[in-house]
Amino acid sequence: MDLLQQIVARAKADKQRIILPEATEERTLKAADRALADDIADIILIGNPNEIHKLAEAWDLKNIGKATIIDPLNNPKSEDYAALLAELRKKKGMTIEQARELVKNPLYLGCMIIKTEGADGQISGALSTTGETLRPALQIIKCAPGITCVSGAMLLITEAKQYGEDGIIVMGDVAVTPMPDADQLSQIAICTAHTAQCVAGFAEPRVAMLSFSTKGSASHEVVDKVVEATRLTKQRAPELKIDGELQADAALVPSVGQKKAPGSAIAGNANVLVVPNLEVGNIGYKLVQRLGNAIAIGPILQGIARPVNDLSRGCSVDDIYYMVAITACQAQEAKK
Repeated sequence: MDLLQQIVARAKADKQRIILPEATEERTLKAADRALADDIADIILIGNPNEIHKLAEAWDLKNIGKATIIDPLNNPKSEDYAALLAELRKKKGMTIEQARELVKNPLYLGCMIIKTEGADGQISGALSTTGETLRPALQIIKCAPGITCVSGAMLLITEAKQYGEDGIIVMGDVAVTPMPDADQLSQIAICTAHTAQCVAGFAEPRVAMLSFSTKGSASHEVVDKVVEATRLTKQRAPELKIDGELQADAALVPSVGQKKAPGSAIAGNANVLVVPNLEVGNIGYKLVQRLGNAIAIGPILQGIARPVNDLSRGCSVDDIYYMVAITACQAQEAKK
């Protein structure tokens, strides 16, 4: 069973309630139909029910009737949600009138449903920008305890079975925070290790904090940041297996790791890579994807108290389907 099949199986084993707020978008509705057919989640669609059913009929989707459909413009809970949103945002000056308008927005409405424990996760981005996806999540659901920095992890499935976890690497941050400081980088390390466990299914995340230096081979303030982030992470999560600073080859290749970082339990054995900034992460995963023919799954947003995931506007039906399963796995972990 490959990784994606494993993720789907874990989602099926403990079904979660996943919101798709862009329910009238073709790829989204087709992915919802497939997810419902395969019983990987309880799907909540936000949109006009008549329009959703007409589209389902036009596209010959047989399972949409199993979904819960919520009309954002005719929702009996709208006033309750508006009152709660106004209370949550009153320090920012939000009025009840503004809140009433916002809860008609499917992305805000979805986050309010999660906030009031009516759902476990949300996925958008086929029509929305990352900012539009993240803004209501951060305003309403907020970050997980002890976390102030949202980040994005990428699952890289490669043919190089000798590296990582049978060729699978989890890399962060590749999506959100451009230039994290040492404290934020430490949070990214902890969150990416959790993603490796709950999504990729790694029994033992082994985290390498990457740099252009290995154990003092170069001196620079960027290296100092990675060293400090490693120290902070060991302090915050003493059970986590982590080492740094390590160059990428020292992190992945046993012979190089032994030479450059003798005695390190991580060098040459890493399955989680934490990069020093977003530029490195974004460029790095795309090089592996394009030149190494790796499958790249994500970004998987992490650090939010309940999972809210972002899609590329160029996403496929498959992308959305598997993100439903991934979000379900994150929701299972968040409940623990």
